[in-house]
Amino acid sequence: MASQKGKVSPVVLIIILIVLGTLGGLAYFLQKERAININLQQQLTEVKEKQRITEVKLDTSNKMISTLEVKLKENQDQIDSLTMDLESEKTAKLEFQNEAQRLSVELDQQKVLRSDLEKQFNEAKTQIRKSQDQLTQLEEKKTELEEKVKNLEVKSRGLEAKVQGIELGTIVVSPEAKLSATKAKKTKEVKKAVKKAAPVKEEAKKSAAPVAAAAKLEGNILVVNKDYNFVVINLGSKEGVKAGNVFGVYHNDKYMGEVKVEKVHESMSAAGLASNNMKDVINEGDKVVQKL
Repeated sequence: MASQKGKVSPVVLIIILIVLGTLGGLAYFLQKERAININLQQQLTEVKEKQRITEVKLDTSNKMISTLEVKLKENQDQIDSLTMDLESEKTAKLEFQNEAQRLSVELDQQKVLRSDLEKQFNEAKTQIRKSQDQLTQLEEKKTELEEKVKNLEVKSRGLEAKVQGIELGTIVVSPEAKLSATKAKKTKEVKKAVKKAAPVKEEAKKSAAPVAAAAKLEGNILVVNKDYNFVVINLGSKEGVKAGNVFGVYHNDKYMGEVKVEKVHESMSAAGLASNNMKDVINEGDKVVQKL
């Protein structure tokens, strides 16, 4: 027993060794756990630091995002404004194009109008030349007609002188005696001829006073000019005829129209026809009566 007490039992020794090993393992593991825990604490500290830094960065990022959102809104507003300006420019451009097109159409119309006006101007120049030629011809014919009128005046004066000589001779030859039947007949025929040529002259010679304003003048047509639509009547300034006087024309006592005096001479006048168709229905010798 003593011997057993003096000696350690292998089993106990094994158990002790196992316990020691276990304790050593536990100490090792505990030390390792502590190291791990310290490491984890360091990592946690680092993570917290990183988290703090990240939160700071996040806050900075949020501020940047807010700033960027403000800038983005400002940029969007600028984009909207530029879009509106672009639309306005497009509208203005379209209106300008429409205006340019309208002006182009109006320019074409003005060109056509100018061409028409130039054509009308050329036609008017041609017509003016023709009118000038016609005027020259009319002036020539007018000169011829005035010459004819002067000749007619001379002839009329000669005829009046002859008539006055015949009447004066009749009065002087028989101041107190009766005319013989032959002379009376001849005088009657002469007076008829004179009356047909100048019906108002007998009336004028009965009185030295001028014709009263209210009295109607009567005469005859001496010449009918169908080319220029005028007539020559055997009444002039000495009968009181004035330019602008109007005479009615009678063919065989039938009213044919009226004529208006345009030029007055001493013993005859030129009068224009009121209508063109009168020249075909009146004749030399037709009676004219002044209209009051």
